[in-house]
Amino acid sequence: MEGRYQMFKEQINDKEGICLSTLFIMGSSLIIGVGSGAKNDAWIAGIVGIFMSLPVIFLYSRILSLFPGKDLFDIINIAFGKVFGKVISLFYIWYAFHLGALVIRNFGEFINTVSLPETPMFVPMLFISVVCLYVARMGVEVIGRISTYFLPIVLFIIVAVNVLAIPQFDIRNIKPVLSQGFAPVIKGGFSAFAFPFAESVILLGVLFSLKTKKSPYKVYFTGILFAGIVIVFLTIRNIVILGELLGHLNFPSHVAVSRISVSEFLQRIEVSVAFVFVVCAFTKASVCLYVASKGIGKIFKLNDYRSVVIQTGLLMIFLSYTLYKNIMEMRYWAYNVYQYYAFPFQVILPLIIWIIIEFKAKKMKKV
Repeated sequence: MEGRYQMFKEQINDKEGICLSTLFIMGSSLIIGVGSGAKNDAWIAGIVGIFMSLPVIFLYSRILSLFPGKDLFDIINIAFGKVFGKVISLFYIWYAFHLGALVIRNFGEFINTVSLPETPMFVPMLFISVVCLYVARMGVEVIGRISTYFLPIVLFIIVAVNVLAIPQFDIRNIKPVLSQGFAPVIKGGFSAFAFPFAESVILLGVLFSLKTKKSPYKVYFTGILFAGIVIVFLTIRNIVILGELLGHLNFPSHVAVSRISVSEFLQRIEVSVAFVFVVCAFTKASVCLYVASKGIGKIFKLNDYRSVVIQTGLLMIFLSYTLYKNIMEMRYWAYNVYQYYAFPFQVILPLIIWIIIEFKAKKMKKV
């Protein structure tokens, strides 16, 4: 069974890559929000985060284009050699593993807070993780195909909900613009850069499967811009509905949508937000589990990464359950600590990898 999967090379087309990237980047940010420290300027912080991420997105695309068909761990070995390359690979295995656990915990906290407060948090986390285990074992082609089915549904729900939300809009909530100066916006922008935009460094372990050499640039930039527009748009919606409450809520999107009511005919629209979050969290956690398992397979020279997916997934569930004591710790980590923790994985190491492989690629061409 294991050997059968090695007979073909997994590939995804540009459409699948863009859909996967978009859902991955939207991930937890749709429900938790971005740049909340900037208060009613959070939408500007989101835009700043997008522009901050563009140089590193170019960097990630360049890394993939220099060695087509090679994934993140193959490229690390090319850059650092087999011995030191394993050390750097361990860092990225941990980051993918940890990020997947963070997403699962975000999902668990959301369901436990807004839908099933009497149910142990471990139960919804276990259910979504089991689905992620199955999909990660099936491979990147399946994740890509599922993304193409889910993204149009997610976008339709987002558009429909926002049209219904128009009567609740109060444009005065967005004013005054930059009332606290640029400092909170820059800080919020850096937070948005780290979460979620630069987390796309994990996609280096997925987008190597793209069929054409120049596709990483197209897929990466389209995914970032598409997801970024949606995130900024939803942030503006939350601001004009919630006003000053935005920075004090754990799940602002859910609260904002819960205020929508079309007479007595259409109520409880917030269920749609839960569906969108489930889809995005599922996609992101599945990609993280896939990349972490793939890295473990490369380090231990396994015939197939699928042999460690279940074990890795179970450990991911355990880590997600033990990460925080409560939701306040989760929020503090997300907005005050995470951007500094993630910076080496998102910027420093990719920059070093790019510099080294740029020289190595030139030497290989000369030879």
